[in-house]
Amino acid sequence: MATSLAATLGASVAGVASADEVAETNTPGAPSVRGSMKRFSTTAFGAEATGPFVFADGTPLYSLQHPSRENLAPFNRAGIGYFSGFQFDLDGNNDDFEEIPVPVTESEQRQVRAGNGSYVLLAQEEDEINDGTERLGVSQTPDGTDITQENFAGTQYGNAGYNPDCNQFVATDDAGTEGYLFTNWENSPGNVSRIPLSQDDDGEWSADLDNAINLANTDALRELGGTRINCYGDLSPWNTMISSEENYAHPRVSLTATVSDVVEAGSGKGLIGACQFWNRPNPTEITSALSEYYGDESWYPQGAFALDGVEFLAYYLGADPVDQNGGNSTYPIGDVYPNPYRYGYQVDFRDAAADEPTPIKYYVMGRASWEAPDVQSDMKTVYGCSDGDSKGIYKFVADEEIPSYEDPMAVAGTLYAPKITNDEASERNSPADVSLDVEWIELGHASNAECEEWIAAYDDVTQTDYLETHAETDWREDRAAALEEADRAVVENGNQNYITNEEIVEWAEQYAEEGPDGVDEELRKIPFLETRAAAKEVGATIEFNKAEGVDSMDGAGPGDFVYFGISEFNDDLANDTGDIQMDRVDGGVVYRAELEPDYNVSTLEPVIVGPDFTDPPEDADDALRNIDNLYVMDDGRVLCCEDGFGGPARSYPNDGVYVYQPNVLVDVDSLAVGQGSTGTADLYASSLPSGFSGAQVTVTVSDPEVASITGVTFPDDLALTQGTVADDGSSATLRFSDASKQVQPGASRARLATLEVAAESMGTADLDVEIERMDDESGDPLDAEARFGVFVGGPRGPPAVGDGEKPTDPDDDGLYEDVNGNGRLDYNDIVLLFRHFDSDAVRLNSAAYDFNENGQLDFDDLATLFEEIN
Repeated sequence: MATSLAATLGASVAGVASADEVAETNTPGAPSVRGSMKRFSTTAFGAEATGPFVFADGTPLYSLQHPSRENLAPFNRAGIGYFSGFQFDLDGNNDDFEEIPVPVTESEQRQVRAGNGSYVLLAQEEDEINDGTERLGVSQTPDGTDITQENFAGTQYGNAGYNPDCNQFVATDDAGTEGYLFTNWENSPGNVSRIPLSQDDDGEWSADLDNAINLANTDALRELGGTRINCYGDLSPWNTMISSEENYAHPRVSLTATVSDVVEAGSGKGLIGACQFWNRPNPTEITSALSEYYGDESWYPQGAFALDGVEFLAYYLGADPVDQNGGNSTYPIGDVYPNPYRYGYQVDFRDAAADEPTPIKYYVMGRASWEAPDVQSDMKTVYGCSDGDSKGIYKFVADEEIPSYEDPMAVAGTLYAPKITNDEASERNSPADVSLDVEWIELGHASNAECEEWIAAYDDVTQTDYLETHAETDWREDRAAALEEADRAVVENGNQNYITNEEIVEWAEQYAEEGPDGVDEELRKIPFLETRAAAKEVGATIEFNKAEGVDSMDGAGPGDFVYFGISEFNDDLANDTGDIQMDRVDGGVVYRAELEPDYNVSTLEPVIVGPDFTDPPEDADDALRNIDNLYVMDDGRVLCCEDGFGGPARSYPNDGVYVYQPNVLVDVDSLAVGQGSTGTADLYASSLPSGFSGAQVTVTVSDPEVASITGVTFPDDLALTQGTVADDGSSATLRFSDASKQVQPGASRARLATLEVAAESMGTADLDVEIERMDDESGDPLDAEARFGVFVGGPRGPPAVGDGEKPTDPDDDGLYEDVNGNGRLDYNDIVLLFRHFDSDAVRLNSAAYDFNENGQLDFDDLATLFEEIN
């Protein structure tokens, strides 16, 4: 069934387990950077630099995660620190700091270093907080017992308090000098701390640990089941911390295998993943148990390592500890046990300053091993990266602005999975040379409340159910025999305590026949609770390896970039199956994607490519290796944290933090114009961190039979300008100089010229940009990249908006007030235009709807149209 379904949906591979990846060789473009990059800091031996954040004044902060205990104090304990005495200028230019050299001596390698400022720790693991009733980063049972291996037998995912990750500061004053620092702790049970911070007049920060709390130990979060493996996150546009649960144990089937493969084979042997053993007594022993049962035919269930800490999560919820004498036991926990479908979500902490912030889990955004979300400024669109082998990049689009829902459980929207469509991605090319074209496959639509109701159906499942459902032997009489019998039954037929294999396959069959909205009501839960499994069944590209970062600048809009970090470009990205079959780069790739008018992204463009692990140190020492967290500063630069400690290629073992400065981009707007009419397109520079003195640029129409350039104008700020249009309108050469220094360093989206373009016939043509020369304010050549716009020549007048008819111009003034095309001007025209204000049909025809005639689309156009109707 999987083969036929994948073929129906255009998949290039149908549910096959991972093949052998190609050997790593000298991959062209590895390493490389499109722009420039400098190393800001190196972290202490054994540690990752996680949770980067930049305060309003430019002061950077990050977490010191799991440092070596052999480091000298204070760098032998995990913590959160800022760089005293340094602030980024936030002008887009890397000239504001000195690059730190590579750490050579043991002393240099065992401390946090930076070229500017000194790293000052604000708080460290297990510091006393909340007036001494808690320890920082340590979760507790309902009766206040610290959940550590000193107090409980069993496995723990990460030592308590040893893995601080994401940091987001929620300011409570306008100056951004007071507020709450929310920090993730990557453990199971998971945790998020809230620490009051303040900045003094000298720019130094201090933490009020007496009034800090662990949110895991609040009633509000425990009632949701708590969290597990809280990794990175995001500061939402509504100024709240969103924490990502990196539930690595969620894989139902390993790597690129599908549930259909299991059903067709009649067994999950060699295919089944970790989540099927979630409620097994002592689940972390499953790998050794499979080895004992199957010998040479045993396998590793993907995500099994993250079953560590599941039983501690039960104790967090109030379960009575099972036999604790002599180590962990296989005696089943039968009173309280965590529901697997309650973990692996984006968690929003509302009411930051309340005694207990209100946690909201966005079940409707899908369940995964989330590294990070990136919530767009439309407050509807969310991109998420799922970490681990053969995972996905997902998109969620809410029906309305997320904070506009009075009840967060009413948040509703559509979940999407990616499909990489360009042939170049499936050929043996270097990832440095190939962008990835993305289409988004709709998985389903639901509300948060519906998802919670589906999840609640599994709340009462315990370890006792695992044995009593899957074994005929009474576990009370022979626990070892019952456990083996149950394990083997789960391998053969799946875990019957949760969503079954048959339900997933039935959902996929109905999806193929009826689409996502045509499945039976009881199957609508599948893509939200079993997101990865569902996406693979319908042919989505679930082969990204360690998608560890996604971010865009605060307030990013159409034309700005979302950055995606793929920590390792290997395994299922570099074998002979799937939609992506490119050269292997173990050092990873950073992509960027331009936001479109509707906040969609459709092209992932490589901008940073890490080293091959076969590269010599002279190539690898200064290259970004294994990107982890990404943080886009307000000036468009990107903080890039590494997660490659101790790997090959380099002459030193430490991870670092780099600052990526993008090239200046010279771009031209896309537009759509009705035949016989003209429209305008701005030529602009994305940012000018080192200013601008002048340039010569040529814009060429790829098909003069479709469009012609009829004129050029320049902004008044540019003192010296010259525009020459070819006789046939096929090109325009533009020369301009900022002789009066009106364009300041740090300017963004600086308009350089405006082209008038006429539609000669119906069709499409590219507006290609060639930069012949471009100099900064000092006269030095700028590293600038040219991009292109798209011209669409359509029938006379703009195209239909939404589900309306083609708009008309009732008074022949060149403005199309009759938006819905019903032949009259009425209130429905305003409603239709408002609902589709960000659509291509409107944005690419801005002149048709510029009712206030100010040369741009804005909400005052709606007000002007309203006044005309009334």
